[in-house]
Amino acid sequence: MKKIGFLSFGHWSASPYSQVRSGSDALIQSIELAEAVEDLGADGAYFRVHHFAQQLASPFPLLAAIGARTKRIEIGTAVIDMRYENPLYMIEDAGAADLIAGGRLQLGISRGSPEQVIDGFRYFGYVPPEGGTDADMARQHTEAFLEALSGVGFAEPSPSPMFPNPPGLLRPEPHSPGLRDRIWWGAGSRATAEWTGQQGMNLMSSTLLTEDAGVPFHELQAEQIRLFREAWAAAGHQREPRVSVSRSIFALVDDRDRAFFGRGNQEADQVGYIDAQTKAIFGRSYAAEPDVLVKELARDTAIQAADTLLLTVPNQLGVEYNAHAVESILKYVAPELGWR
Repeated sequence: MKKIGFLSFGHWSASPYSQVRSGSDALIQSIELAEAVEDLGADGAYFRVHHFAQQLASPFPLLAAIGARTKRIEIGTAVIDMRYENPLYMIEDAGAADLIAGGRLQLGISRGSPEQVIDGFRYFGYVPPEGGTDADMARQHTEAFLEALSGVGFAEPSPSPMFPNPPGLLRPEPHSPGLRDRIWWGAGSRATAEWTGQQGMNLMSSTLLTEDAGVPFHELQAEQIRLFREAWAAAGHQREPRVSVSRSIFALVDDRDRAFFGRGNQEADQVGYIDAQTKAIFGRSYAAEPDVLVKELARDTAIQAADTLLLTVPNQLGVEYNAHAVESILKYVAPELGWR
């Protein structure tokens, strides 16, 4: 395990128990938490993207702001739903945010998960191809995004431009060199992990998989990682691929931790449905004293196989508590598992 970051879903709620009461709170506190974990020595700040919900949505203004306020940490998404994205506009946004951050963006993209409304991508103006599905559309958007992200010009320049053009075909600007190597696909199955490897994207695996093979979640996820790396090697990609996994992990080191999570150690995986058609296996969560966590996490084969661990944080508990929760893992648990 080389890197540890946090993953926030960016919820806000008017509930009296929430310290994040508005969209403004969610955005500002996300920036503040990224600054705090950088000071603590963590490696990354990642954010989920959901539409039509009281959660973080359009990610690039937030990523650019964090890029301007931090200097070292990776800044990413987990994940952007490609059903909703205009690939070329996304390249412009991503290129600008990455340049502001000095080349630190790590963009997780995917087909997305069930959303708050029915076929929400249609309200954004996107319709699946005839005879195709929304998943097909997400992959088409992704293919167009990756192709244009290469930086090769493809647009015919106007013979009467407002400003002089460089020679040749044009591309979306600003172009950020190296960003193509920092695109991750959120794979929910073994088959999609193999496709990810073939496409030359890094692998981002979450706390659920949309299949149940009758084995513990971490073993299924470890197999997914193995298949990804085999597909990557078979495709002949030259660079070393990266793999991240997400976990809910809380070290119980003070009374606040025990009050919030002292009874929250979910010792077994769960199998359920994320929608009417999709069966999924959900990985367990961890909440225990640091010495117990070290032993439990050492047996998690997927964590051992990945190079990056994303700690899901309860963002509505506020910046100070979440910084404390991350610091507890960095200080008492991660060094015993080989971090740094």
